[in-house]
Amino acid sequence: MVDATFEDGAERPLRLKALDADDLQILSALAQDAVFPANEMTWSRKDRRFAILLNRFRWEDADGASARKRAYERVQSVLVIEDVMAVKKHGVEKDAETVMSLLSITFEPAEDGMGRVVLTLAGDGAIACDVEALEVMLKDVTRPYIAPSGKAPSHPA
Repeated sequence: MVDATFEDGAERPLRLKALDADDLQILSALAQDAVFPANEMTWSRKDRRFAILLNRFRWEDADGASARKRAYERVQSVLVIEDVMAVKKHGVEKDAETVMSLLSITFEPAEDGMGRVVLTLAGDGAIACDVEALEVMLKDVTRPYIAPSGKAPSHPA
């Protein structure tokens, strides 16, 4: 859900919370193709929270940008997964020079009501968060800015 607009006419930051698999599909579509330095993720065992600072393409505005022939935009967003009991990483380096690309976010329910939130990354990487309950938030933390390439991400057929 995008909130109204700022006084200057710019859209308010996107704030979404996924509490079920259907919500998570929407959130995943909006976060698709986000990039982040591998050192911009953190897991707090104490707070049971996993967070990543993303550079997200504004998919929700892509059709409007194309129709109006204006530049495509990106925005800095934070992705937060709550009630995280464990985090497992595959193919993920944790250094400032490695840039990761997010492909999708999915939920794998377990029989006991718990489950696993899986962030699938380009290059065969993945981050799996074992969660007590599904609660994932995506929140923009900056105003949109023109994408450096000026283009929308594309996926070869």
